[in-house]
Amino acid sequence: MKRITASSRLVGVLAAGILIVLALFSAMTLDYIFIKRDRAEVLSLRELTEAQETRIATLSERIGQYEQTLAVLHDFDAKLRVLAREVNKKAPAALKPPSRVSFSRLGIGGSTPEGDLGKLETENLNRQMDRLIEEAAIREQSFRDLIEFFKKQRSVLACVPSIWPVRGWVSSEFGIRQSPFTGRREFHKGIDIAADPGREIVAPADGIVVLNGRDPNMGLVVQLNHSQGFSTIYGHLLRSVVRKGQILRRGDVIGFIGNSGRSTGPHLHYTMLLNGVPVNPRKYLN
Repeated sequence: MKRITASSRLVGVLAAGILIVLALFSAMTLDYIFIKRDRAEVLSLRELTEAQETRIATLSERIGQYEQTLAVLHDFDAKLRVLAREVNKKAPAALKPPSRVSFSRLGIGGSTPEGDLGKLETENLNRQMDRLIEEAAIREQSFRDLIEFFKKQRSVLACVPSIWPVRGWVSSEFGIRQSPFTGRREFHKGIDIAADPGREIVAPADGIVVLNGRDPNMGLVVQLNHSQGFSTIYGHLLRSVVRKGQILRRGDVIGFIGNSGRSTGPHLHYTMLLNGVPVNPRKYLN
């Protein structure tokens, strides 16, 4: 009887031990499964973080390139505005250099918790993009203003007599001179350009023919009216090829060098008037 009881105890102890081992094995198995799962999640998060860091680095580099491009455009804008002010010394306020948006390069300093680093980088990138968009909008409007300005200037300059009506040599300047006929001092209202007979005379700017006739002193004479208060007179022509009321463009032929009227030889007498007052054509000729 005692032997049976001892055997039963032994079986019970063995059974309990087996249960304990099974319990420990089960616990270790579950712990291993959890560790493996956590490790997989950590690896996945690490890959995701590395991918995000790569994308952030790439985006930062592109933003830097955009900043450099906008800086070049800003400098080009400034140079165009200098040119615009040279063209028109009284440039409108819209042509004053716009304020430039200042950029701060991306950078993170100091000790930052790793979990907040990506958030800070993202916020910096967003701010940088907002600045780029603002600068791009300013630059676009600036170039629109410049385009409009140069369009207006082109139309204005087309009507300013600024090219030589004929190529030759100036035989008599604008201003006080000694008359070739009387020897007395007189005021010469234009310049005389000596050239070969029959050479073409062209319009130095867009205009309309308001006079095409003869004068005892000027011989065959043509007058053009331009905009901005300018008028030009061409005297001593051999022949004209325009009619009164005809609209001419810069470079169109007016007539030909001659020796008509009171003249000592073939030349063009060229007078420029601004609001009816004679001015020196050399101030406007290129």
